[in-house]
Amino acid sequence: MSTKYVIARYEAKGHRFEILVNPDLAFKLKEGKEVDVNEMLVGDIVYKDARKGLKASPESIKQVFGTTEIKIVAKEIVKHGEIQLTTEQRRQLLESKRRQIINFIARNAIDPKTKLPIPPKRIELAMEQARVSIDPFKSVESQANEIISKIARIIPIKIAKAYIAVRVPPSYSGRIYKQLTGLGELKKTAWLSDGSLLAEIEIPAGLQDEIINKINKLTRGQASIKILHVG
Repeated sequence: MSTKYVIARYEAKGHRFEILVNPDLAFKLKEGKEVDVNEMLVGDIVYKDARKGLKASPESIKQVFGTTEIKIVAKEIVKHGEIQLTTEQRRQLLESKRRQIINFIARNAIDPKTKLPIPPKRIELAMEQARVSIDPFKSVESQANEIISKIARIIPIKIAKAYIAVRVPPSYSGRIYKQLTGLGELKKTAWLSDGSLLAEIEIPAGLQDEIINKINKLTRGQASIKILHVG
């Protein structure tokens, strides 16, 4: 988001507290991710009205938060309060989160009938048809399962893993091993007497085509690849 800071607001025990924060980092903290609070904060003042420049009293801060330590107070305000957004900021945030959710589902889900990945556009249309609502402050993963259950009434879809077997010839086996560990979870590996590498890899089912293409590219099409199971 282009705005350098937004206001995070929290009200408790008759008091209002506001701080200025970097919106991107504040959203990450609100999703439960670890962030550097010093980087998230814009200034080190707790206000009762940031727009008017009115500071909250140390007594009220101590009464509500049990401390006046700015980093502790800031975390509580962001986690439990509201982040004030303009209409345009909220639109941008919702669109970004919607796109992330579509991509996450496309990477991890398949059509259970065909065992094939589902194109992102098809997922997007199903979400529109199901009138799915996106929460800009919840993580992608926490919303994906609920959204999948809703669009499953419209298209066949489920989260799944794919297991593939790869045989890499000696000319590529040494250099490709490290790359394979980055493509998925290695379940089995074996080195043959001729120097070939055998590997079984667990991957998100929606990435079958993408990962097979990557392996073929890394080995110039000389690897033997077989899909063992999808489900």
